Amino acid sequence: MTTPPSPAHQSPRLDPVAGVLALLLPGLGHFYQGHRLRAAYVALGVLGLFFGGILIGGIDSVDSREDRIWFLGQALVGPIAFGADHLHQTRFKVLDQITNQPRSADPGEARDPRTARPYADPTGNGPPNIKSLAKVNELGTLFSTIAGMLNLIVIIDAGLTTRPRPARGAPA
Repeated sequence: MTTPPSPAHQSPRLDPVAGVLALLLPGLGHFYQGHRLRAAYVALGVLGLFFGGILIGGIDSVDSREDRIWFLGQALVGPIAFGADHLHQTRFKVLDQITNQPRSADPGEARDPRTARPYADPTGNGPPNIKSLAKVNELGTLFSTIAGMLNLIVIIDAGLTTRPRPARGAPA
């Protein structure tokens, strides 16, 4: 009777479904493969880092228009990054009068909720969104970009796997 090779000696097999699922939601690829605990750790780590970056730097730390190169890394978190960017572009930025493109509001401007056009704010409430002070915005951007890079490693790990599926009832 022959024994199956240990996971260390198995050649990697391609699992594209798990890779795509890992791109859609961090941890979903490992969950699909039956590695529940690993999936929970991945989701907690990647999403915690991504939302921690937004918590530190504000919603402006995810910006596909002004910080495109950083957004490329953030996009690897999946649809969540695109949702955060869409929220930022459509709810917090003002439409420029000349170019008709979204931009961050200037101090002393407010955003008209119906038209998204800027107007002079007599109440002094300030713009709907301003960049964080000093390096805080940069730290938030860095955190959320590192989350995307970390998820790239997770996508590769889920897409090329040597781990067998755990047996029913066995811990993941």
